[in-house]
Amino acid sequence: MTVYFYLKSMQHQFCHIHKRILKTNFLPFIKTIRCLSTGSVPKRVYLHNFHAEKNARFVDFAGFLMPLQYSDFTLTASHKHTREHVSIFDVTHMLQSKISGKDKMKFIESLVVSDIEGLNVNQGTLTVFTNDKGGIIDDLIVTKTDEDYLYVVSNAGCIDKDLSHMNKRKEEFKRNGADIELEVIKDKVLLAIQGPGTAKILQEFVEHDLNNLTFMTTTKTTICGVDDCRITRCGYTGEDGVEISIPAAQSELILKNLLNSKKDEVMLAGLGARDTLRLEAGLCLYGNDITDETTPIEAGLAWTIGKRRRETGGFPGDSIILKQLKEKPKKKRVGFLSVGPCPRASTKIMNLEGDVIGTITSGCPSPCLKKNISMGYVDSAFSKIGNKIKFLIHKKEVEGTVAKMPFVPSKYYVK
Repeated sequence: MTVYFYLKSMQHQFCHIHKRILKTNFLPFIKTIRCLSTGSVPKRVYLHNFHAEKNARFVDFAGFLMPLQYSDFTLTASHKHTREHVSIFDVTHMLQSKISGKDKMKFIESLVVSDIEGLNVNQGTLTVFTNDKGGIIDDLIVTKTDEDYLYVVSNAGCIDKDLSHMNKRKEEFKRNGADIELEVIKDKVLLAIQGPGTAKILQEFVEHDLNNLTFMTTTKTTICGVDDCRITRCGYTGEDGVEISIPAAQSELILKNLLNSKKDEVMLAGLGARDTLRLEAGLCLYGNDITDETTPIEAGLAWTIGKRRRETGGFPGDSIILKQLKEKPKKKRVGFLSVGPCPRASTKIMNLEGDVIGTITSGCPSPCLKKNISMGYVDSAFSKIGNKIKFLIHKKEVEGTVAKMPFVPSKYYVK
């Protein structure tokens, strides 16, 4: 979900990335980053000084100065380490909020496509805010907690837009007598702990039995003796992992304990590796792969629309989205494999006759597969897995194949 980036050719700037990074061998990865800065001085997350002490190289993303990578670890090494061991990503820049009140279900379902009311207690789901044309305003995770509120995590690049969208609807509800409150969660650090050893290293610091915490479920517990911590089994790498929302004042203590675990090799990782990991996992980046001009059906996110919502609708753009469910969309998001020059965002996709049939939205060399992977939108007639296509890269035609996603099998923890 969540908060990654690409740089569209040379039209976008690197936004304060350290000059040394341009001299490394990782320029192809760095070019997949897009800066969504507001143009103002970027904010620093609570653990900024800690990351600086660990030799982080920072990038201005969505108005926040965030670790891109750490100087003692290449992007490729960090990526592979996550797949084999444990990496910790600081994702505090994301928006955490609570929705409460007796009309909270009706409120949230007037904004998103999923069946939130039908979730089990302490269960969450990926969903999307939609507009009246069926386009995606943002993707987010909504969790139905046992504390009588909905816990919501949405993208850093959409904070102002999301808050405005929710507050506008909240005021509409309140004018009609509804009981609804929206609270931005402050003074909390959000860390994503990802990789096959996640549960093993975290378990020694928590009281809750993590064997009972399955993918997309959550619990409140203590971590390293610190109260008021939330653990949610999720992440955006395709690996088993969790996101922990922890009091900012004790966040460095918790992070140091996790990094010093002897149960597995634990390393800090930045947004560069997070982007290549999510692409291998076939996951969308808002602003690239999904936008307010793409519908959930076109984006391959039809599964976010629950059975009840397909019958009742009641979300913005429902007539357009439900019609596409029945009649199929004209374009679809699909994956591609290729060799040679890597197709990047905005690369044109052609059929074998040379006709343009779509556009790439994300692409990078896969550290695990040793091939180029990408995703984009094509006319539905060309979306079948195995279809041969061509990319137009620097005025040269490069062969590719429509491929199944995820490119690397997901390893989410389910019983």
